Amino acid sequence: MKNLTNKQLAFFLARITIGINFLMHGIVRLPKLSAFASGLTKGFSETYLPEFLILPFAYVLPFLELALGILMLIGFKTRSALAASSFLIAILIFGSAFKEDWAGVGTQMIYAIFFFLLISKLEHNAWAVDSKVKRI
Repeated sequence: MKNLTNKQLAFFLARITIGINFLMHGIVRLPKLSAFASGLTKGFSETYLPEFLILPFAYVLPFLELALGILMLIGFKTRSALAASSFLIAILIFGSAFKEDWAGVGTQMIYAIFFFLLISKLEHNAWAVDSKVKRI
């Protein structure tokens, strides 16, 4: 860590923090995937969003979170992983707003801001697979 600037260290810590967050979202949901998908679908039963859209999304979401979490954690394809995560959060915000779950929207907006800041400071991405690949 001696060779990292303060900005590089801050970016590294923020990147691995959000990476762990997404990774754990995926990991804890996978063993109970059917129950998770069923619960998410039930949560949208009072909305106009059709089940044929919700159920497949609910089954895919933990795998997306797991994959994006790993990419962010190791810093591989960081820009793409952060952009995909931002897009995923936008989809989740849409769903939460559709349910009028404004507390959920507020929490997801924090994620959106977090991803905005990481993408805007991507030049500080140091301890990452990306930085090793560029040197080769």
